[in-house]
Amino acid sequence: MSDLPARNKEAVNWRSDFVVMKFGGTSVEDAAAIRRVSQLVRRQRRYRPIVVVSALAEVTDQLVTAGKSAAEGKRESAKEILERLRQRHAEVAAELLSADEHKSLCSQLERAFQLLHTLIDSIAADGQFAPRVQDHFLGLGEFLSSKLLSFAFLAGGLEAAWVDARQCIITDAAHTRATPLWEETNQRVESVLLPLLQTGRVPVLGGFVGSTRDGIPTTLGRGGSDFSAAIVGAALGAQRIEIWTDVDGVMTTDPDLCVDARLIEKLSFDEAAELAYFGAKVLHPATLLPAMRHDIPVWVRNSRNPECSGTEILAHTSDGIEVKAISVKCGVASVDVEPLRWLAPELVREVCDVFERHHYSLDLLSASRGSLSVLVSTTAALPAIAEELQGLPSFGNRVKGQAGEDGTYGMDFELKRSHDTEVAAPAAHSPEETLIFRTTCGHQSAVCGHDIH
Repeated sequence: MSDLPARNKEAVNWRSDFVVMKFGGTSVEDAAAIRRVSQLVRRQRRYRPIVVVSALAEVTDQLVTAGKSAAEGKRESAKEILERLRQRHAEVAAELLSADEHKSLCSQLERAFQLLHTLIDSIAADGQFAPRVQDHFLGLGEFLSSKLLSFAFLAGGLEAAWVDARQCIITDAAHTRATPLWEETNQRVESVLLPLLQTGRVPVLGGFVGSTRDGIPTTLGRGGSDFSAAIVGAALGAQRIEIWTDVDGVMTTDPDLCVDARLIEKLSFDEAAELAYFGAKVLHPATLLPAMRHDIPVWVRNSRNPECSGTEILAHTSDGIEVKAISVKCGVASVDVEPLRWLAPELVREVCDVFERHHYSLDLLSASRGSLSVLVSTTAALPAIAEELQGLPSFGNRVKGQAGEDGTYGMDFELKRSHDTEVAAPAAHSPEETLIFRTTCGHQSAVCGHDIH
């Protein structure tokens, strides 16, 4: 990720009462939820709020299913999903708006659904759901929700203004995992949002999305709406960033796994970042970077229980608690790489380079004289990685092996099924003088520096 620029403190001092309020999909899942959001924003009017919103609950997953179905030739199935989404948005809007307002909104949403149908045709014709198309397709979920929310605010008496987030957040062209171009993004955020805030309006923009300099839609990765909120907050020098979700805050562990999980009232940025990276679902792992850089507190709160104070995340805490939480990351794979004799330093570098070329981030890495073990979050490219590893020059004649019936060459490549997650991969027995490459799937746990008895 590119370096975050330091903001101009003189230019933002007068804006220190801004608050960025990000609402997740479950916080806007239906008309009742959107009414709650309107009330929460109204309470914060004195702080000049900026609202960032995710797609309605489960919409992104449904769009993913539609895109994959189209790529598999199931065009009609994909379009049926789009029609259900069209009906859902129209029904939610009908509960919130007058007849005239509903007609106006639906005419705007219709253009988005027409584009979705056009993209489905294109995906079906190409036979693939390419990353660039994914970004355009999935980002329309946030367009729909932000348009709906802005209309609901106006109907409820809030002076809201819809903002196209793609005109604010400028990124590189790494589709499905784009990185903001910070200087340009900060300039765009200021030029677009400040005039609205100066006139007392509430900007409403979709999270998760951005665009390249050329205007090509991009996304910040799944869960990236949190990141969007932090980007906007840092650019404006906000007083705080609020992440509104369906839980009371950051818990000592996943409450779905442990009913005794308790609310953590305060966390440091470092602690929260570790928890997010190692599987805590409340925050996107990149969310805290802009806030950390500009020392902006982040609050995690429950839109269904706004009386709960939530969790405050700030630069430092002085509670003296050594262990605050335990997180669990499911679906990780442990990959063991064992050369015949020893693991030279240059071989470690070469192995890491192979994973990087396949766009794999390593959650953990452990090396000893005889082996290298890494944890990864997906197994999709592991067969290709195994193929490349066996051809590393540093192995010389030691990697001679033989081809198995499935085409694997010189690898003991074992992938196992874990928790209903099927990992399809070759498995071949290696002869005595080969690199051994083994993978098993399971869970990864991390402890973040509270006694949780």
